[in-house]
Amino acid sequence: MAQFVGKWKLESTEGFDEYMKAIGVGLALRKLAATTKPSQEISLDGNKFTIKTKSTVRNAEISFILGEEFDENTADGRKVKSIITEEDGKLVHQQKGEVDTTLIRELVDGKMVFTLRAGDVVCTRKYSQKAE
Repeated sequence: MAQFVGKWKLESTEGFDEYMKAIGVGLALRKLAATTKPSQEISLDGNKFTIKTKSTVRNAEISFILGEEFDENTADGRKVKSIITEEDGKLVHQQKGEVDTTLIRELVDGKMVFTLRAGDVVCTRKYSQKAE
């Protein structure tokens, strides 16, 4: 999973407003979030991953060990129980709360494709790796 380590910058997004609606984000925050281009920094120390998401609206950070459940306060303010596993070379992030979500990070042609699902709503965000 070390292939995910690095700094990533958002390039494109599809379906983000619909996804935010599906997880209960209000109009004002959705409009603000739609204007940002967040970055993600993924690091690995032994078996512990850290993902830092930074944007002009909000920053978020999670640390986890694959396969171990943890409490997460999401960037949109939800409190969820999360577990992240590796499946077929992908990082699969399950969030359980008022609205259950699945977030999948995978590498495709040198890009990180981040797929967010809430019910039947799907959002796809593509990130390119930033030079160190």
